Amino acid sequence: MRTPENTYILVVDDDHDIVNAIAKLLEKEDYNVIKAYNGIEAIDCLMQNEVHLILIDVMMPKLDGLSAMMKIRTMKNIPIIVLSAKSEDSDKILGLSMGADDYITKPYNPMELLARVNSNLRRYFSLGAADSAKRKNCVEIGGLTLDRDEKQIYLDGEPVKLTATEYKITALLMENAGRVFSAEEIYSRVWNEESFSVENTVMVHIRHIREKIEINPKDPRYLKVVWGIGYKIEKGNSK
Repeated sequence: MRTPENTYILVVDDDHDIVNAIAKLLEKEDYNVIKAYNGIEAIDCLMQNEVHLILIDVMMPKLDGLSAMMKIRTMKNIPIIVLSAKSEDSDKILGLSMGADDYITKPYNPMELLARVNSNLRRYFSLGAADSAKRKNCVEIGGLTLDRDEKQIYLDGEPVKLTATEYKITALLMENAGRVFSAEEIYSRVWNEESFSVENTVMVHIRHIREKIEINPKDPRYLKVVWGIGYKIEKGNSK
Protein backbone atom coordinates (compact mmCIF):
# COMPACT_ATOMS: atom_id res chain seq x y z
CA MET A 1 0.00 0.00 0.00
CA ARG A 2 1.32 3.43 -0.94
CA THR A 3 2.17 5.64 2.05
CA PRO A 4 3.70 9.14 2.37
CA GLU A 5 6.94 7.56 3.59
CA ASN A 6 7.56 5.97 0.20
CA THR A 7 6.15 8.82 -1.90
CA TYR A 8 8.50 11.38 -3.44
CA ILE A 9 7.46 14.93 -4.40
CA LEU A 10 9.60 17.25 -6.52
CA VAL A 11 9.22 20.93 -5.58
CA VAL A 12 10.48 23.41 -8.20
CA ASP A 13 10.70 27.18 -7.67
CA ASP A 14 13.50 29.73 -8.06
CA ASP A 15 12.51 31.23 -4.70
CA HIS A 16 14.40 29.15 -2.11
CA ASP A 17 12.15 30.34 0.72
CA ILE A 18 9.06 29.04 -1.07
CA VAL A 19 10.72 25.69 -1.78
CA ASN A 20 11.77 25.35 1.87
CA ALA A 21 8.31 26.34 3.14
CA ILE A 22 6.56 23.78 0.92
CA ALA A 23 9.13 21.15 1.84
CA LYS A 24 8.44 21.67 5.56
CA LEU A 25 4.70 21.42 4.95
CA LEU A 26 5.03 18.17 3.03
CA GLU A 27 7.64 16.65 5.33
CA LYS A 28 5.30 17.16 8.30
CA GLU A 29 2.98 14.78 6.46
CA ASP A 30 5.89 12.35 6.04
CA TYR A 31 6.33 12.93 2.31
CA ASN A 32 9.84 12.82 0.87
CA VAL A 33 10.80 16.07 -0.87
CA ILE A 34 13.28 16.65 -3.69
CA LYS A 35 14.19 20.30 -4.39
CA ALA A 36 14.98 22.08 -7.65
CA TYR A 37 15.26 25.78 -8.51
CA ASN A 38 14.69 25.93 -12.28
CA GLY A 39 13.28 23.82 -15.09
CA ILE A 40 16.61 22.30 -16.08
CA GLU A 41 17.30 21.17 -12.51
CA ALA A 42 13.77 19.75 -12.34
CA ILE A 43 14.32 17.56 -15.39
CA ASP A 44 17.71 16.42 -14.05
CA CYS A 45 16.13 15.50 -10.70
CA LEU A 46 13.37 13.62 -12.48
CA MET A 47 15.89 11.57 -14.45
CA GLN A 48 17.85 10.67 -11.35
CA ASN A 49 15.05 9.99 -8.85
CA GLU A 50 11.74 8.21 -8.55
CA VAL A 51 9.16 11.01 -8.36
CA HIS A 52 5.40 10.60 -7.86
CA LEU A 53 4.23 14.25 -8.07
CA ILE A 54 5.68 17.61 -9.12
CA LEU A 55 4.90 21.07 -7.76
CA ILE A 56 6.33 23.59 -10.21
CA ASP A 57 6.47 27.38 -10.54
CA VAL A 58 6.00 29.04 -13.94
CA MET A 59 8.41 32.01 -13.96
CA MET A 60 11.92 30.61 -13.50
CA PRO A 61 15.36 31.23 -15.04
CA LYS A 62 17.11 28.93 -17.55
CA LEU A 63 13.93 27.00 -18.34
CA ASP A 64 10.47 28.17 -17.29
CA GLY A 65 7.91 25.89 -15.68
CA LEU A 66 5.62 25.47 -18.68
CA SER A 67 8.50 24.59 -21.01
CA ALA A 68 9.86 22.14 -18.43
CA MET A 69 6.41 20.62 -18.02
CA MET A 70 6.12 20.00 -21.77
CA LYS A 71 9.44 18.14 -21.74
CA ILE A 72 8.44 16.18 -18.64
CA ARG A 73 5.18 15.13 -20.28
CA THR A 74 7.14 13.38 -23.04
CA MET A 75 8.77 11.20 -20.36
CA LYS A 76 6.41 10.85 -17.42
CA ASN A 77 2.70 10.67 -16.69
CA ILE A 78 2.93 11.67 -13.02
CA PRO A 79 0.70 14.43 -11.55
CA ILE A 80 1.97 17.98 -12.05
CA ILE A 81 0.60 20.89 -10.01
CA VAL A 82 1.49 24.38 -11.25
CA LEU A 83 2.16 27.01 -8.58
CA SER A 84 2.00 30.48 -10.10
CA ALA A 85 1.52 34.13 -9.24
CA LYS A 86 -0.42 34.43 -12.50
CA SER A 87 -4.07 34.20 -11.51
CA GLU A 88 -5.90 35.08 -14.73
CA ASP A 89 -8.23 32.43 -16.13
CA SER A 90 -6.25 32.49 -19.38
CA ASP A 91 -3.07 31.59 -17.45
CA LYS A 92 -4.80 28.68 -15.72
CA ILE A 93 -6.25 27.43 -19.00
CA LEU A 94 -2.82 27.65 -20.64
CA GLY A 95 -1.17 25.71 -17.80
CA LEU A 96 -3.80 22.98 -17.83
CA SER A 97 -3.77 22.70 -21.60
CA MET A 98 0.00 22.25 -21.58
CA GLY A 99 -0.14 19.25 -19.30
CA ALA A 100 -0.77 20.38 -15.71
CA ASP A 101 -3.16 18.31 -13.61
CA ASP A 102 -3.89 21.19 -11.25
CA TYR A 103 -3.17 24.93 -10.91
CA ILE A 104 -2.75 26.84 -7.64
CA THR A 105 -2.21 30.59 -7.48
CA LYS A 106 0.17 32.37 -5.12
CA PRO A 107 -0.13 33.27 -2.34
CA TYR A 108 -1.45 29.80 -1.62
CA ASN A 109 -3.29 28.44 1.39
CA PRO A 110 -1.02 25.72 2.87
CA MET A 111 -3.98 23.48 3.73
CA GLU A 112 -5.39 23.82 0.24
CA LEU A 113 -2.00 23.00 -1.26
CA LEU A 114 -1.76 19.90 0.90
CA ALA A 115 -5.31 18.87 0.02
CA ARG A 116 -4.55 19.23 -3.70
CA VAL A 117 -1.37 17.18 -3.32
CA ASN A 118 -3.21 14.42 -1.47
CA SER A 119 -6.07 14.44 -3.97
CA ASN A 120 -3.80 14.17 -7.02
CA LEU A 121 -1.70 11.41 -5.47
CA ARG A 122 -4.80 9.48 -4.39
CA ARG A 123 -6.19 9.65 -7.92
CA TYR A 124 -2.84 8.71 -9.44
CA PHE A 125 -2.37 5.62 -7.31
CA SER A 126 -6.00 4.49 -6.98
CA LEU A 127 -6.58 4.54 -10.73
CA GLY A 128 -3.47 2.45 -11.26
CA ALA A 129 -1.79 5.21 -13.25
CA ALA A 130 1.46 4.71 -11.37
CA ASP A 131 1.68 1.04 -12.31
CA SER A 132 0.58 1.65 -15.88
CA ALA A 133 3.11 4.46 -16.26
CA LYS A 134 5.83 2.13 -15.12
CA ARG A 135 4.60 -0.81 -17.18
CA LYS A 136 3.09 0.83 -20.25
CA ASN A 137 6.26 0.23 -22.25
CA CYS A 138 6.83 -3.32 -21.04
CA VAL A 139 5.84 -6.70 -22.43
CA GLU A 140 5.36 -9.48 -19.88
CA ILE A 141 5.21 -13.16 -20.76
CA GLY A 142 5.19 -15.37 -17.70
CA GLY A 143 8.33 -14.50 -15.76
CA LEU A 144 9.90 -12.86 -18.80
CA THR A 145 9.71 -9.06 -19.08
CA LEU A 146 10.81 -6.80 -21.92
CA ASP A 147 11.38 -3.20 -20.80
CA ARG A 148 11.53 -1.16 -23.99
CA ASP A 149 12.62 2.02 -22.19
CA GLU A 150 15.58 0.35 -20.51
CA LYS A 151 16.30 -1.92 -23.51
CA GLN A 152 16.50 -4.74 -20.99
CA ILE A 153 15.07 -8.24 -20.61
CA TYR A 154 14.25 -9.48 -17.11
CA LEU A 155 13.67 -13.07 -15.99
CA ASP A 156 11.73 -13.35 -12.75
CA GLY A 157 12.75 -9.78 -11.93
CA GLU A 158 16.46 -10.32 -12.58
CA PRO A 159 18.19 -8.65 -15.58
CA VAL A 160 19.33 -11.06 -18.27
CA LYS A 161 22.77 -10.34 -19.73
CA LEU A 162 22.15 -10.40 -23.47
CA THR A 163 24.28 -9.06 -26.29
CA ALA A 164 22.75 -6.30 -28.41
CA THR A 165 21.84 -8.82 -31.13
CA GLU A 166 20.38 -11.29 -28.65
CA TYR A 167 18.29 -8.50 -27.14
CA LYS A 168 16.95 -7.48 -30.57
CA ILE A 169 15.97 -11.06 -31.41
CA THR A 170 14.29 -11.60 -28.04
CA ALA A 171 12.48 -8.25 -28.24
CA LEU A 172 11.24 -9.05 -31.75
CA LEU A 173 9.84 -12.40 -30.66
CA MET A 174 8.33 -11.07 -27.41
CA GLU A 175 6.63 -8.13 -29.14
CA ASN A 176 5.09 -10.61 -31.57
CA ALA A 177 4.45 -13.44 -29.12
CA GLY A 178 2.87 -16.50 -30.73
CA ARG A 179 3.99 -15.56 -34.24
CA VAL A 180 6.51 -17.82 -35.96
CA PHE A 181 9.47 -16.07 -37.61
CA SER A 182 11.69 -17.79 -40.14
CA ALA A 183 15.45 -17.49 -39.70
CA GLU A 184 15.54 -15.33 -42.83
CA GLU A 185 12.95 -12.88 -41.45
CA ILE A 186 14.68 -12.66 -38.08
CA TYR A 187 17.97 -11.96 -39.82
CA SER A 188 16.57 -9.27 -42.11
CA ARG A 189 14.80 -7.51 -39.24
CA VAL A 190 17.62 -7.68 -36.70
CA TRP A 191 20.65 -7.28 -38.93
CA ASN A 192 18.84 -4.94 -41.35
CA GLU A 193 20.31 -6.60 -44.39
CA GLU A 194 19.20 -9.20 -46.86
CA SER A 195 19.40 -12.77 -45.67
CA PHE A 196 21.27 -15.52 -47.48
CA SER A 197 22.10 -18.88 -45.91
CA VAL A 198 21.60 -17.42 -42.44
CA GLU A 199 20.03 -20.40 -40.66
CA ASN A 200 23.19 -21.31 -38.73
CA THR A 201 23.86 -17.70 -37.71
CA VAL A 202 20.37 -17.26 -36.29
CA MET A 203 20.37 -20.73 -34.72
CA VAL A 204 23.55 -19.96 -32.75
CA HIS A 205 22.01 -16.78 -31.34
CA ILE A 206 18.78 -18.60 -30.48
CA ARG A 207 20.79 -21.24 -28.61
CA HIS A 208 22.63 -18.56 -26.61
CA ILE A 209 19.36 -16.80 -25.75
CA ARG A 210 17.84 -20.07 -24.56
CA GLU A 211 20.82 -20.72 -22.31
CA LYS A 212 20.16 -17.36 -20.65
CA ILE A 213 16.36 -17.31 -20.32
CA GLU A 214 15.44 -20.98 -19.92
CA ILE A 215 15.80 -23.12 -16.81
CA ASN A 216 16.23 -26.11 -19.09
CA PRO A 217 17.30 -25.01 -22.59
CA LYS A 218 16.56 -28.53 -23.91
CA ASP A 219 12.96 -28.24 -22.73
CA PRO A 220 12.28 -24.52 -23.24
CA ARG A 221 9.32 -22.77 -21.65
CA TYR A 222 9.51 -19.61 -23.74
CA LEU A 223 11.60 -19.82 -26.89
CA LYS A 224 10.30 -22.59 -29.14
CA VAL A 225 11.40 -24.05 -32.44
CA VAL A 226 8.69 -24.78 -34.98
CA TRP A 227 10.48 -27.41 -37.02
CA GLY A 228 10.91 -26.57 -40.66
CA ILE A 229 9.36 -23.11 -40.21
CA GLY A 230 11.19 -20.99 -37.63
CA TYR A 231 11.11 -19.67 -34.08
CA LYS A 232 8.60 -18.11 -31.71
CA ILE A 233 8.09 -17.11 -28.11
CA GLU A 234 4.95 -18.65 -26.65
CA LYS A 235 2.16 -16.21 -25.81
CA GLY A 236 1.55 -17.73 -22.39
CA ASN A 237 0.03 -15.07 -20.13
CA SER A 238 1.50 -12.13 -22.02
CA LYS A 239 0.43 -8.61 -21.03
